Amino acid sequence: MGSFSIWHWLIVLVVVLLVFGTKRLRGAGRDLGEAVKGFKKGIADDDKPTGELDHQSSQPQEREDTVSGKPRQDDTVSR
Repeated sequence: MGSFSIWHWLIVLVVVLLVFGTKRLRGAGRDLGEAVKGFKKGIADDDKPTGELDHQSSQPQEREDTVSGKPRQDDTVSR
């Protein structure tokens, strides 16, 4: 009773697909992948010696206000 069989997991998967749809799940997976990639990059930056970090930070960088690099929907609306 404590563990689920493969049939339980298949039913749960079908219900999740019906509720959220494949587009939303694909978008959520993409966002999660980008977050993991950013996290790994941040961890790798922490491992670099201080001299290498100072060299990178002295160069000006364009800053995006979005997580994915795409403009947010409210940024494209004319005011």
